[in-house]
Amino acid sequence: MEALEAPFWRQGLRVAGVDEAGRGAWAGPIVVGAVVLPPGVYPFRDSKRLSPRVRRRLAAEVRRVALGFALGVAEVAEVDRLGVLKATLLAAERALALLRPPPEALVTDYLALSTPLPLLAPPKADEESPSVAAASILAKVHRDALMEELDRLYPGYGFARHKGYGTEEHREALFRLGPSPVHRRRFAPVAQAPLRFSEAEGEGEGLS
Repeated sequence: MEALEAPFWRQGLRVAGVDEAGRGAWAGPIVVGAVVLPPGVYPFRDSKRLSPRVRRRLAAEVRRVALGFALGVAEVAEVDRLGVLKATLLAAERALALLRPPPEALVTDYLALSTPLPLLAPPKADEESPSVAAASILAKVHRDALMEELDRLYPGYGFARHKGYGTEEHREALFRLGPSPVHRRRFAPVAQAPLRFSEAEGEGEGLS
């Protein structure tokens, strides 16, 4: 199967693949990766289909072969204020602003960016575009590392294991401990969780 970006490559255009990690999580930031690969055939696949060990190995390979790569982050407060979609678009804008060399065309995983560049944004692009798959790998590896750090800052929630997603372990911890400062208050399971005294004392504290 031909890569989605192949027509752009044939025109001699630098193509950036763009994908996110953390969009559906109950806690933690949204991270967007942007990767420019030279034309070629690559072993990169959708990060969700890979084990953590394989993701880390492939992330190193992405950084080795890419012409350029960058990461953009939307923090929890921005997700709560803007909503998931707008926060994802903001993180994507930040990643693309940092990307060198700048892209001349874009492929995203169903993310309709506002851009003057030629854009392909089909669903499941990470299955047909090595650039998007590479971006998803970098975003996932980076976000996983951030969630492991948040697990050390806010023990008891299991962030290092479930990475902020909606597992039964996470739900039970949320109702036992109350929301932490890095939980997304717009999400129903978080909004429904009881506010604990220790959380009320630390309300408004940030990560810095």
